[in-house]
Amino acid sequence: MDRRSFLAGAALLAAGPFAGVACAGANGGVRPVQGDGPRRGYGRLRPVRDLADGEVRLHLPEGFRYRSFGAAGERLPGGGVVPGSHDGMAAFPGPDGTAILVRNHEIEGPVGAFGDPARAYDRMAGGGTVTLRVTREGEVLAISPSLTGTVRNCSGGPMPWGAWISCEETVDGPDVTGAGNARLTRKHGYVFEVPLKGVASARPIRAAGRFSHEAAAYDPATGTLYLTEDNYHHPSGFYRYVPPRDPARAGRLLDGGKLQMLAIDGEPNADLSTGRPVGTASAVTWVDIDDPDPSLPAGTSRAEAGRAVGDQGRAAGAAGFARLEGAVHHQGTVYFVSTQGGDPDPDHDPPEGFGDGRGQVWAYETRSGALRLVYQSPRAAALDLPDNVTVSGRGTLVLCEDGDGDNHLRGLTRNGEIFDFCRLEPVPGDPGAEFAGTTFGPGGHTLYVNVQAEQGRTIAIWGPWQRGAF
Repeated sequence: MDRRSFLAGAALLAAGPFAGVACAGANGGVRPVQGDGPRRGYGRLRPVRDLADGEVRLHLPEGFRYRSFGAAGERLPGGGVVPGSHDGMAAFPGPDGTAILVRNHEIEGPVGAFGDPARAYDRMAGGGTVTLRVTREGEVLAISPSLTGTVRNCSGGPMPWGAWISCEETVDGPDVTGAGNARLTRKHGYVFEVPLKGVASARPIRAAGRFSHEAAAYDPATGTLYLTEDNYHHPSGFYRYVPPRDPARAGRLLDGGKLQMLAIDGEPNADLSTGRPVGTASAVTWVDIDDPDPSLPAGTSRAEAGRAVGDQGRAAGAAGFARLEGAVHHQGTVYFVSTQGGDPDPDHDPPEGFGDGRGQVWAYETRSGALRLVYQSPRAAALDLPDNVTVSGRGTLVLCEDGDGDNHLRGLTRNGEIFDFCRLEPVPGDPGAEFAGTTFGPGGHTLYVNVQAEQGRTIAIWGPWQRGAF
């Protein structure tokens, strides 16, 4: 792309959706976006009782209701129980107005597979996915394991051919030291496709890389899968996987494609983890990863294994981010979150892990090839360590927080306003509980979200969406 063409495209991007976010990010804080109208929030949050059992789990605006379901420890058909650590999730249309939810469980270590061990990728690994069919008000009609024997299934992404891509946020395996890896029977750190019906084949897409995968966002215009990496202690990359055949035509994601990593044109090894001017657009290039599934010598450390793929990209000039997590595709743009990107919060100590900021939201425009920072948290009071992300029918982003204090679902509107929609009531005995897996159900009636905790659960939220920006 020549500079004149790029500047013209960047000007259009800056004038489009989220153009006002630069102002919001610079001013800081959460705007008092109460009142009616599509550019507004939903008003003051108040404690609301769970219709399932009467407990207060969420604080919501007036008029909203919810029901929890699918909790850890509940019995599964065929034996076993629902695992904990509910994480990424997507909703698909089901029969008779129901929703089919495919939900990740971020279980780490060689604790044994749940469900049928004969169908597990690794009999010793306890992570995977569960598929549920539920009503719009969170009543469970069916539940069953759909992928088992994987490790740390963090997030992923819904695919338009009717599947969920589940991502392992790990590089564990028998070739890696520590954390009980010697008891695992297979290498981990891959993406897996999960069908809406039946059980996954448990065949990893090895060409999509072995690294700490987080989320996947599919671009239907190009057949490309965009992938985020959450390398906790080191710089993370933004990747794309170009399969050998368009998955929409093949009916599934095929192995054997090409993995590439984003680089900033004219700025080799750009450090995008620190504060940058919000709204600035950059042209990008994509560098090839020649060995996406490298063979590691026995006894490789977790740190070395975690950098084995990313270091190939950085050797060719790829950019580094601070802990990339959620991603979503919307109208030709992939929005993705850097959990610890940006400048430090003057009121808080920096969080643990790579990156000293409180979060960034990036936008990659797949047609023009422009990358733009659309929001940067100035302090935890505005946005505190964003994680999973989804988008409403009006184009407003829904951000799950993974902060040190109270965790919220925040809305980031196309007009640049950020607002609180929901606050999680602290979970007794589990200070690390957080929101994850937010996704709108068919028709936008229900927002489904997970409470990621040792005793996690899923929640269906519904109410007067028309009053605000969602």
